[in-house]
Amino acid sequence: MVRFLEVFKPLMRIVPEVKIPERKVSFKMKILYTVLILIIYLIMSNIPLWGILVGVGSDYFYYWRILFASNRGTLTELGIGPIVTAGLILQVLAGSKIIKVDFSDPYDRSMFTGTQKVLAILMTAIQAIAYIGFGAYGILTFEIAVFVFLQLFFSGIVIILMDEMIQKGWGIGSGVSLFIAANVTGSIFWNMFSPAPASDGYFRGGILAFFQGVIAAATGGTINGNPPDLIYLSFTRYPDPSLVGFLVTIIVVILVVYFESVRVEIPLKMAKYRGYTGRYPIRFLYVSNIPVILVQAIYANLLLVSQGVWNSFNQLNDNPLLNLLAMFKSGSSGQLEPIGGLVYFLTPPRGIIGEGSIAADPLRAVIYLLIFTVLCAALAKVWVEVSGISSRDIARQLLSSPMQIPGFRQSLTVYETILNRYIPTVTVLGGLFVGLLTVFADFLGAFGTGMGVLLLVGIVFQYLRTIAEEQQGELAAFMTRRR
Repeated sequence: MVRFLEVFKPLMRIVPEVKIPERKVSFKMKILYTVLILIIYLIMSNIPLWGILVGVGSDYFYYWRILFASNRGTLTELGIGPIVTAGLILQVLAGSKIIKVDFSDPYDRSMFTGTQKVLAILMTAIQAIAYIGFGAYGILTFEIAVFVFLQLFFSGIVIILMDEMIQKGWGIGSGVSLFIAANVTGSIFWNMFSPAPASDGYFRGGILAFFQGVIAAATGGTINGNPPDLIYLSFTRYPDPSLVGFLVTIIVVILVVYFESVRVEIPLKMAKYRGYTGRYPIRFLYVSNIPVILVQAIYANLLLVSQGVWNSFNQLNDNPLLNLLAMFKSGSSGQLEPIGGLVYFLTPPRGIIGEGSIAADPLRAVIYLLIFTVLCAALAKVWVEVSGISSRDIARQLLSSPMQIPGFRQSLTVYETILNRYIPTVTVLGGLFVGLLTVFADFLGAFGTGMGVLLLVGIVFQYLRTIAEEQQGELAAFMTRRR
């Protein structure tokens, strides 16, 4: 019987590939390549697709552009969506044992990585076809539709290759993390300081708008013919950024930074040599922000399908069966706003009061909170099992290393029992925590969305660790040469 991963082997030979560097790339060159790739991505994010009209059609990814690091109507329309979706599909298949993958086998690991790349390219084609077919750019002629598809498809392949280039050692970290961090940072900056006029007559940026109101109030001026309303600017300005959103963003950053440092450390000692000790840290955020990414990826694809179905078959919300899935109305900025069905409870209310806020429908807020946090905890447990960081996996690593846990017999069962005191608990608690933090940040209008802020802080921590390791490696190599 042909294994699932073997099915994709012929395609792996024809898809474009980035070669692993033949020699070790210096830290300075890695920084240079990483910056160049980021610049290319930012340029692509500002190159509009040829053949489409601005403001026409529906923005299906409006709520998830932070996760997908995408920009409406540009070459990065799909962003990293195909990469995230492909990775999610394979991780679920591997974790549920539907497909067999031995991650300790180099051949299986390479086949898994190759399959994920081929699947990401296929998902690029599928999402591009779905996006065009569901009317994201309005009604296009066949020739224009084909040309738009080619732009989305080939730019998607470029994004996949840039991510692969960084992960194969030419750059630092991963392309997915780099693109998300850049997108979230840009979103937060513009939500704070955008000078573009909003529909209420104030600046779009929440900080600029608040001080605009303060100055107008101090000088007796008006905004859009009305006296400035500082309470409105502080609390109820959604969907435009407000002062509360800025404060919530700061609070989320502080909380994530604090809990990133919370950990339990298991003492270790060298088995053969006395005096050499160490510690194995088990962080409270054991799976970091992975649960949020997985849940949002599921939500995003469900929303894409439901919006496409609604746009094609249920624009009047008069089909009782399809209404169970989703009901929409056209909103600002070209997005469809859910007003009923399952999808309505899978998108967060935003803001404290006003239309679409928590006060407008508290039941929706409670259901969204429960579903989101439970899914985060469940997927955190799944991720631990499929990514090789479960108690049994860590116990095997400790047994194969020269270190041992003092006071305990060197045994897989014993080590697993010790680790089971901590890892399952922090996995669930960490998943619940990041879920709750994301939900409340979204409810209160955090700049860059709750998920975006969470991802940004996690990615910055990851990059700081990676850069520190790279510098230590460079220093060790330099000292070796000096000897």
